[in-house]
Amino acid sequence: MTQLPLVKSERVQVATSRYLDLIAPPARLRESLAIEVSPRAFLPYLDDLQADWVASVATPAFKLIRQQQGTLTSFASIGTGTGLDALAAIETLGVSRVGITDVHDDVVSTAARNISHNLLAPGSVEIESGFGDLLSPLAHYKPRYDLIYENLPNVPINDAAQIANERISSGHVPPRPEAVPESVQRQLLTLHYLALKQARDFLAPGGSVLSMLGGRVPLAAFFEMVQLAGLRPEIFTYTWKVQAEPESMIRGHADRQREGFGPFHFYRVSDLARIFAGIDLATSGKHALELERSLVSHQLDANQALAAFRNGEQIGHTAVVLRSHLT
Repeated sequence: MTQLPLVKSERVQVATSRYLDLIAPPARLRESLAIEVSPRAFLPYLDDLQADWVASVATPAFKLIRQQQGTLTSFASIGTGTGLDALAAIETLGVSRVGITDVHDDVVSTAARNISHNLLAPGSVEIESGFGDLLSPLAHYKPRYDLIYENLPNVPINDAAQIANERISSGHVPPRPEAVPESVQRQLLTLHYLALKQARDFLAPGGSVLSMLGGRVPLAAFFEMVQLAGLRPEIFTYTWKVQAEPESMIRGHADRQREGFGPFHFYRVSDLARIFAGIDLATSGKHALELERSLVSHQLDANQALAAFRNGEQIGHTAVVLRSHLT
């Protein structure tokens, strides 16, 4: 099989206060983050933070947790990419120990360097890292974490060479050897479900899992997934974001939809902005089902969304921060 050429590693500068939306100068990170982006990692959307998961969805959730619980001690990221998620947790949650995993060794080693080199106080954070499947690379540390974070791929990609050689933010290689409920597979939630199953062995007492989920399927599907994994679900925040990489992402969902998965729901950005106007993030989770009902008449399935995008319209989707607790 002919392997695709890897794109080159890149270096980007991230303005910490802008990226994390800080009022005061950062307390634990450098003001300008020097981030190396491994060839297989996902580039941050620095020119459009509304399309960037860490900046627009994860970090506001981290801040809300800090307001409600105070400083946390430990944090783990499944599929860390550049390590910006862990850096955000260090600054906003105050954690002093982070665990990071990703599929490829070069991604993890680069992310670990990004974390250690951008701390104001070198050595102030203990880094546990490993490459491989979900949380399993951290097992030899025998760690327990206050918060486990995951923003994992959804769309199955059958070409292993493609995912080995390209930056693929939305794809993973099927099939999985584990038993996965059919309803979970149908909604393209397989990796999220398996991460929840593994997380039971890595959560500290009172800890929780924070899943970043594009709300392209009904909220009821997320509740069912968590319950099937043996955890207790909570919609922590419910917001929206611009669809990143819209051509490939929407097309990927449209392809799966034609195969009988889904259906998957997208929206015009103008509709999302109007319906979510004035919604307080801190209480958005409590109003999620009501907001979901108000969006029904504006839904575009994946094929309609792809056509609308190709016609020049800006497309987005709801963004769910799903918090799962031990029962």
